[in-house]
This record gives sequence, C-alpha cells and structure tokens, in this order.
Amino acid sequence: MFTGIITDIGTVRSIEKKGDTRFEFNTAFDISKIDLGASIACSGACMTVVEKGEGWFAIEASAESLSLTTMGALEVGSRVNLEQSLRMGDELGGHIVSGHVDGVATLTALHPEGDSMRMTFELPEEFGRYVARKGSITLDGVSLTVNEVDGNSFGINVISHTQTHTTLGGRKVGDRFNFEIDMLARYVARMVGKD
Repeated sequence: MFTGIITDIGTVRSIEKKGDTRFEFNTAFDISKIDLGASIACSGACMTVVEKGEGWFAIEASAESLSLTTMGALEVGSRVNLEQSLRMGDELGGHIVSGHVDGVATLTALHPEGDSMRMTFELPEEFGRYVARKGSITLDGVSLTVNEVDGNSFGINVISHTQTHTTLGGRKVGDRFNFEIDMLARYVARMVGKD
C-alpha cells in the first residue's frame, strides 16, 4: 500500500527486454533500508525489487504490467515518480493507493492558474463513473484531488510544489499517465452492483 506522496524522482538507468522486461532505476533512496522483495511504486505501478546496488534498484515488469501502464514507453533517462510502500506508523498524507494501475489517461488540456497548473485528462470511457468531484485519483503515482468531472474527463490543479517534486511539472498535452481510481469508489460501485 502507498499514499500517493512521491518521495523521489528516479531515472531509468537501463532496460533489458527478455521474458519479462527488467528496469533499473537510479534513486536517492537509502538502498540499505530496501529489502529484496520490497514493493516500490514506479509512477504508480507497484513493482517488486529484484536486485539493488549503490544508488539503484531493479524490477521486472510482466507483459500485463507493460500493457496496462506507460512503462513500455520508458527509455533510458526517463524520469519516474517513486514511493516506497507504507509502513505502520507512517503519515497518511495522500489517500490509500494500492499501486494496481487501472489504465492510462491522456492529458487533453493544460493552462496556468496563478502559480498552479490546471490539467484536464481523459480516461477510457468505462472509468468515468468512478471519478467524483472533490474525490481522489492517482496519476503517475501522485495522489490528487479532482476539481471537476464531465463524463470521462476530469480536471485537477497541480500546485507549484507538486510540479517541482514530481514528474507532473513540464508535461504537455497528449502525454499519457498511469491512473488508479480511488479504492473506495471501486468498492462502492461493486456494492451497488455496477461493477
């Protein structure tokens, strides 16, 4: 489990495509405190650490992970939002995030609003019903508040701190983002028989 509060921006240091795809990420995390088998959210996707070294860790992504996320488009040097899994007693600053990416959203509009950036996204149509005004959504691992919803489009406001401390700053219209709908919305839909 995660909170959607990004604690490092890593970079892809190598990619090896074989049975599964192996990614190595440079990171500022204290590697000595990361166990093999630990979970790290990589732009929102929960991945398992399979190897580590000084200032880097490796994960393996299955075909399923590559097909449901933006990971297949990563290149050496790509920047990735990183968050280590939640530990008992950690502050829950964002919202409960599983790291199970639902799919890919597309940035359709963006404009400055004061020091913030207003961003509009489009989801695959079947996910629009899970997004609610003032509810939570996770984009590339970042916990965000939804400002408005129109069908399968929704808007968020990204403050300058979030632009600087995540990969959300500097993005452009047409860019694709991993998204995870709010877990509560998923269970409510299931309980009322709409899923």
